[in-house]
Amino acid sequence: MRRLNLFLPLLLLASGGLFACGGAVPDAKQAAATYADAAEKGDADALWAMLSEEGKRATTKEALREKIAGSRGELADAAKAVRASGTRVEATAKLRFQDGEYASLILRDGHYWVGTAGTLPGGALSPEEALDHLRRALARRSYPALLRVLRPETRAAIEADLRSMVEGLEAPETLDVKQSGDSATVVVPGGHVVKLRRDDGVWHIEEFD
Repeated sequence: MRRLNLFLPLLLLASGGLFACGGAVPDAKQAAATYADAAEKGDADALWAMLSEEGKRATTKEALREKIAGSRGELADAAKAVRASGTRVEATAKLRFQDGEYASLILRDGHYWVGTAGTLPGGALSPEEALDHLRRALARRSYPALLRVLRPETRAAIEADLRSMVEGLEAPETLDVKQSGDSATVVVPGGHVVKLRRDDGVWHIEEFD
């Protein structure tokens, strides 16, 4: 099954009044059909009209017209792909807030649903979005957020490793602590090794694996 992602501009959400007054949700399938018609005809004006404000700032209509003139074959193929049976249209939108946080919205069954929003669980819709989630998790020092960006298999392995560490440390007074001056090493049941160091009379975990 082919999948076509339409990244709708924020302007479309605002002008449609989706949240403010309950206006109609933009029809992503109609937008895909309009794009296919314009692409097949090489209609620069129609394709320009479909660009977001950000897209229009990134190029000019004349530059777009030149690109279209040299890419009629590719545009015709794109139109066929959009119209092909089994093609599924998925519309998404991104709301970015003043503090840099954002919410990704997914159009499904005629309604927009939250895909990701700050600390809410969700899935990245692109590699760049996944990297952005990782950066935000690290910036917030958020362990739950960090786990959410990992693949299920990786997350399960880390959680199993940490669970093994927790279980091995249930009775620390019974562990064989090998101390040498201000350094100490402990082998925890389960195969983990913890190294400690004393600074100004206070013991700290230096590293563990």
